[in-house]
Amino acid sequence: MTRRSNSPSRRTFLAGSAALGTTSVAGCLGLIGSDDDDAPNTFGQIGSGRAGRPEPGGTRVEDLPDLEGELTVYSGRGKFLVGTLLGDLEEYYEDFTVDPRYGNSSELVNQIAEEGSGTPADVFYTVDAAALGALADEGRTQALSDDVTSMVDEEFRTDQWVGTSGRARTVPFNTESLSAEDMLDSIQAYATDFDGDLGWAPSYGSCQGFVTAMRLLEGEETTREWLEGVVDSGIAEYSDEFAVCDAVANGEIDAGFTNHYYVQRVLDGSPDAPIATSFTEGDAGAVFDVAGAAVTDAADDADLAQNFVRHLLSAQAQEYFATETYEYPLISDVEPVGDLPTIDELNVPNIDLSQLSDLEPTIDLMREVGINT
Repeated sequence: MTRRSNSPSRRTFLAGSAALGTTSVAGCLGLIGSDDDDAPNTFGQIGSGRAGRPEPGGTRVEDLPDLEGELTVYSGRGKFLVGTLLGDLEEYYEDFTVDPRYGNSSELVNQIAEEGSGTPADVFYTVDAAALGALADEGRTQALSDDVTSMVDEEFRTDQWVGTSGRARTVPFNTESLSAEDMLDSIQAYATDFDGDLGWAPSYGSCQGFVTAMRLLEGEETTREWLEGVVDSGIAEYSDEFAVCDAVANGEIDAGFTNHYYVQRVLDGSPDAPIATSFTEGDAGAVFDVAGAAVTDAADDADLAQNFVRHLLSAQAQEYFATETYEYPLISDVEPVGDLPTIDELNVPNIDLSQLSDLEPTIDLMREVGINT
């Protein structure tokens, strides 16, 4: 995997920018987590129970210090994504209480900044590196210990925050109309050389983040030409990226631009759906972003907060992310779900992920081209 700098740079964090990588509630409820009171506790077992899954490696919760005390987590990750995980942690440790406060990531960054030293937030847990970098830019995080940062590769962390799961940009395609050989390895080529019907969700945060990556990597003029090219090709618009993948599987379109896990969610509901995943090489179409966590500078018990973050990187939690949210685990000993390359096999661009919060120029550019955002 191409190494990249994750050192944050100070900037204004746009309201709503941390929608990058969030998922459509309509597209995901019922597919993620479990409301079954009899379901096994994530941390009380090893392995997911899914057929064919190897036992996950990495650090098990049994090898971590117990969680004891009360912790307030400001979560930009929705309850439908991580509520079960947090509840299982609380159940597993009888002397541990977690108070999750869910919200929009950018609004939570601003809230922590405004609350100052009086913020109740001990941990900020969110959907992307942009939001984590924004909070670090505000000076509202504290350095993580080597016990935490050493659990993941250096491209997924700084000294102020650590990634806990990942998502890759992909080009899902309908296997009844296209073969893997028909798919292009350059995102630029999809604007001019693709022989098929495309779809995307331009009002969706993940898509806008992808276009932002293109603008940062290739420049505004090249990005404008690409946007004009896909619009001229008649690209279909959808409300979210799950809907794009659903349209690919249903044969409404031949291919689309989405995060990788939406393909897995379609296949979870319809295992025989004619949809597969392809990847571009080293460009904006192959951006790999992370969800992650930071400990605030106002944490009442910094040791407890850091230990909590370590638990998000445990073998059991990483298996949860792989099998329940269909994200990439960031521990190499836990495999992703689906016919996917490993993280090391992905050819990702060299980009500072924290800069993906700079959405305003992207949205202006998309609107100038006539795209609904």
